Amino acid sequence: MIRVVLPAHLKNLARVGSEVQLDVAKPITQRGVLDALEAQYPMLRGTIRDQRTGKRRAFIRFYACEEDLSNEEPDSPLPDEVVVGKEPFLVVGAMAGG
Repeated sequence: MIRVVLPAHLKNLARVGSEVQLDVAKPITQRGVLDALEAQYPMLRGTIRDQRTGKRRAFIRFYACEEDLSNEEPDSPLPDEVVVGKEPFLVVGAMAGG
């Protein structure tokens, strides 16, 4: 099971607690995790990535194992710690301004 932590506004929208667990088909990638997340929580479609292009929305970042994965290719494998459930995949609402 893949552990996913969402920002507060998406937790409220999906009506979930601090973390969700998803069954994701291998290989475990950002795209696979987001596909599984949107399949289980259809109200999140279009909130994390554009439905037409599949690209990450502005002001959304992805982290795992203290690394920013936001600009990684969507089909790149996620770290082993995420794959085995030791570490969560974090979806973070980025801040703007100065």
